[in-house]
Amino acid sequence: MDRFKKWVISTISVILILFVLVAALVVFVDPFFQYHAPLEKFPYLVDNQLSQNPGMAKHMEYDSVILGSSMTVNFNTHWFEELLGRKALKLNYSGAYPKDQANIMEIVFDSGHDVQAVFLGVDVTTYTGGVEETKYPIPEYLYDDNYLNDVQYLFNKDVVLNYILRPLADPDKTDLATVYQSWWTDEYYNIQWVMHNYEPPAPVSEEAPPAAYIESTDKNLRVNLCPYIQQNPDTVFYIFFPPYSILYWNDVIQENHLEATMAEYEHIAETLLAYDNVRIFYFPNQEEIVTDLNNYADYTHYHRDINRYMTECFANGDCEVTSVEEMTQALDETRDMIGRFDFETLFSVEY
Repeated sequence: MDRFKKWVISTISVILILFVLVAALVVFVDPFFQYHAPLEKFPYLVDNQLSQNPGMAKHMEYDSVILGSSMTVNFNTHWFEELLGRKALKLNYSGAYPKDQANIMEIVFDSGHDVQAVFLGVDVTTYTGGVEETKYPIPEYLYDDNYLNDVQYLFNKDVVLNYILRPLADPDKTDLATVYQSWWTDEYYNIQWVMHNYEPPAPVSEEAPPAAYIESTDKNLRVNLCPYIQQNPDTVFYIFFPPYSILYWNDVIQENHLEATMAEYEHIAETLLAYDNVRIFYFPNQEEIVTDLNNYADYTHYHRDINRYMTECFANGDCEVTSVEEMTQALDETRDMIGRFDFETLFSVEY
């Protein structure tokens, strides 16, 4: 019996020691950056937006952040330093909803950083959803301040195997300047690839009312964006509308909600222009970009050269709208571009 008790005690002790060692390893390396900044010589793999963005927001060095959906993944933070003098950190979420942006802004502004600028891409399609809706379920234990539930991080097999041991075995440190960048290489950005993979939606006969999206959009603004603008008057918010391709506008026409979409753009701009610390940049009327499908890899995702162009605009003020009147003019230019575009010829060619 004594030998059995000793064996049980020894076994439990070994197990406990192993658990402690695993937890200590995770805390020391901290691949999700929950407890400290990255170790200088560890080859961190950064590829998990949901799990790694919160820790990066807490412990990376930055004075500005780039937020948004996959429309922002091809930004290079070196451009922001070169053109704007900003040390920017990318905290994108693919398919991000306004609540996703609010979740990460909560951490950013609670982190103690002196946040001088927020560069936020606004996708109008996501502002029509619920104010609590996120693209994917978030790992709450990485977003809160409760250390007790960190056991899900400290004793996580995937964390140990894929984010500590695998990088050690095959070191290829992620470049944070281009983190989360699109997998599409240059050869995918051409009209043949885009048209081959494009599927137009089924036509809708009944037109959406012009105010169809205003109520839900306004709720998302009031709950998920405006509070952060109001509470941080010394932070400049660069709000920008990405330049989706002309095929996006074909979808809008086929689904019969052009004026509702235009009204949504206008409402967002009018709401946000009321704040002194907001600058708005509107890119959907950039005809040379939008109508050239060689700039795209699908109907919305554009080449990194377009991201570079947008960064230059943030620096020099091109494409900025400073009043409701200027926004109305930009929307009229977009309507005119759509109305003049030869969709019939585009769809008559074999790709």
